[in-house]
Amino acid sequence: MFMGEFQHALDEKGRLTLPAKFREGLGTPFVITRGLDKCLFAYPQSEWGKLESKLQGLPLARADARAFVRFLFSGATESIPDKQGRVLLPAPLREYAEMERDVVVVGVSNRVELWSLPRWQAYTAEAAASFADIAEKLVDLPL
Repeated sequence: MFMGEFQHALDEKGRLTLPAKFREGLGTPFVITRGLDKCLFAYPQSEWGKLESKLQGLPLARADARAFVRFLFSGATESIPDKQGRVLLPAPLREYAEMERDVVVVGVSNRVELWSLPRWQAYTAEAAASFADIAEKLVDLPL
């Protein structure tokens, strides 16, 4: 399970150092793709396989299903960290996520999300304002 939030910076070649505990959980290789909300998703191979199976079950005749599958798979790339724990984020993925330098690496249960710092700050500020309402609608939290 991935959890926690870490801030790192891209180097001049577009490489990002992932936290060691996330690298261990992601394994080698792992998959990085476009995510929702203009972030990137990183999946261990086992979780990517589960997602792939679910997506293969979507009806091919539905335009929205085809579009979503294209969105995820066309941006996907297998990543292998170098000896320093850095992974190259391809330019199209960095452009999609509006990443220039500062990146927030977030553990979200079965995946890791990569956010540009400004987008993460804007997202969390907006989400914080409605967090209680969201939780009330979606989750029955134990006390």
